[in-house]
Amino acid sequence: MPPVRVSTDPGAEAEGAGATDLLARPDDVWVTLVWNDPVNLMTYVAYVFESYFGYPRHKAEQLMLRVHHEGRTVVSTGGREHMERDVQAMHEFGLWATMQKAGDA
Repeated sequence: MPPVRVSTDPGAEAEGAGATDLLARPDDVWVTLVWNDPVNLMTYVAYVFESYFGYPRHKAEQLMLRVHHEGRTVVSTGGREHMERDVQAMHEFGLWATMQKAGDA
């Protein structure tokens, strides 16, 4: 398979290429998912997305609302090792996160 462009911004497809684009084979693309939980406040979840991923407040709030209303959302996309770091970071913030291959999300 040919390489595909991957961005750490899950909304980059709709808004153009992200600032941290990478080239990866489709088999190497993973996503980090954050899941809804009954513990964390919505404002805290948005704060985590803003502070850890560097999303602007509006984007962080959009992602938080997806978690709240849909039960989960993709917060980052990239290589497996990077997604493992992002999942670990989400756990350290007290959020429930998992990773999976991009095609399975």
